[in-house]
Amino acid sequence: MAPVIRRARFATGIALTAAAALMLTSCAAEASGTSEGSGDSTDAATATSLADFGTLADLETAAKAEGQLNVIALPRDWANYGEILDLFAEKYPEITINEQSPDVSSAEEIQAAETNKGLDTAPDVFDLGLTVALQSTDQFAPYQVETWDDIPEELKEPTGLFVGDYGGYMSIGYDSSKFPAPAALDDLLGADYKGSVAINGDPTQAGAAFAAVGLATVQSDGTLDDFQPGIDFFGELQTAGNLLKVDVTTATVASGETPVVFDWDYLNAAHTADNENWEVVVLDGVGYAGYYNQAINVDAPHPAAARLWQEFLYSDEVQNLWLKGGARPVRMEAMIEAGTIDTDLADALPEAPAETVVPTEEQSENAGTLLGEKWAAAVQ
Repeated sequence: MAPVIRRARFATGIALTAAAALMLTSCAAEASGTSEGSGDSTDAATATSLADFGTLADLETAAKAEGQLNVIALPRDWANYGEILDLFAEKYPEITINEQSPDVSSAEEIQAAETNKGLDTAPDVFDLGLTVALQSTDQFAPYQVETWDDIPEELKEPTGLFVGDYGGYMSIGYDSSKFPAPAALDDLLGADYKGSVAINGDPTQAGAAFAAVGLATVQSDGTLDDFQPGIDFFGELQTAGNLLKVDVTTATVASGETPVVFDWDYLNAAHTADNENWEVVVLDGVGYAGYYNQAINVDAPHPAAARLWQEFLYSDEVQNLWLKGGARPVRMEAMIEAGTIDTDLADALPEAPAETVVPTEEQSENAGTLLGEKWAAAVQ
């Protein structure tokens, strides 16, 4: 899947506001794309806001008429997606959710949309890391949710092609019954971690893995202008025999197959439910933060349901469900001011690093290019 790392273009960099936000909080209608809204014929496939339907009730009616929603790359143990999906199904029993390929990467989401274009099985919506989102804007339909004004400007493409939704910090999770706590990146190069350190996917395709290289870069005294120090670190990890080339899932952590994992803090924290000895470390020094982005497939087979899903995700109720999953919702600051945040859950979040970085659009694109050129050779 993907993180900020989950990806038209920003007038200003994504980095400052993303870091600041994190720190502040330490069928017939289906076939034509036409739905009835507010008494008038509404083309759901070109709707750019709720106003195009009339009211939320009109959008709900149009989505129910379609009766289906195709989602992709949404593992149920990822940032509380299971509870979020179940709540949508409970709220809208008339709409069947088709959960496709939950463990694929952000890049594979886009590939699925291209492969299934024109078919009822194509994804309606995406959840993407920033790098892939930036590379794929032609695949997205612009849409601004009703709570648009609550979303920081630097965390949304201005027309709504893709929008940040939830985020966190890159961390290291480990089985404390088998390994000492890593206090610094270089600790992972030691013999204690032989054949044991995994990342969540391929950094040329998956946002979480991309962020792991970003973290290694800034922890190696590099900057996000050049990911080479991070690539070099993972090359050293491979040479030491410590890099474990297994895609991380809940099952691999529970079984002990991936006992040390670079991943987002909210994903690593979730593994404590399966391993009571699982601990999570956000390294001292520079922290690496990121948001995942939501987007609508421009060729969505269920365009009204896709837009209803977006409205649902950015509601107070679901923003608090991200928080319940240990992630920081994008509307958090506005919800704190409005008194709609779950304060107990907000207070339970781990303390943010003193210094946080998030790549800008240009840094993400340059890093993606460099990884495409250098990653495979570094870890072969």
